[in-house]
Amino acid sequence: MARVRLDELLGGSRANAIVSWLVVAAIAVGGLTAISVERPLWVAFAAALVVLAIIPPVTHRSWDVMLPWEVLLLAALPMVELALGTARTGGHFTSYLSVAAVALVVAVELQAFTSVEMTSGFAVVFVAIATMATAALWALLRWWLSGLLGVPFPTDHDVIMWEFVYSTLAGLGAGAVFELYFRRLDRAGGGPADESTAGTEALDV
Repeated sequence: MARVRLDELLGGSRANAIVSWLVVAAIAVGGLTAISVERPLWVAFAAALVVLAIIPPVTHRSWDVMLPWEVLLLAALPMVELALGTARTGGHFTSYLSVAAVALVVAVELQAFTSVEMTSGFAVVFVAIATMATAALWALLRWWLSGLLGVPFPTDHDVIMWEFVYSTLAGLGAGAVFELYFRRLDRAGGGPADESTAGTEALDV
């Protein structure tokens, strides 16, 4: 069965682009809120997410060439919580779902803008593994910054282990959701690509 290409996730309708830009705005507000409450890690996360979100429209020089708003919203969950004043950071399932969505965004943009080629199936595996790896790197970064900047870091080993459990469940769960998403797009005849991406040859891996 033919599978949807990752780069076909770019583009879509103008309605998708409008909602995606609203999500980007929420990320920016969340980043500003993180500055005001002195959460440097989330400031960096927001900045990186905004950059990833605007790469497609900047590269294509078209405001409506955007990632699917659903993927962006999932990636932006922690920042939306900050923007709404309901932030729940550190070890929460939503945070690692966000990481999984960011991993998918990275996979899509690697496919679209570099020589890297991967199938949607490989991207699902990449998302799951990247989420679990990020949990370990996130813990190391927070531990390092706790001594350098006084960033809070849990001293209870059980708390850290539960974070790894959450990241594993989120990575596997998000991988399954993305697989179903790709299958739905495949049954619909391809991704939400518009004129800017339609007509290009399929990449076989």
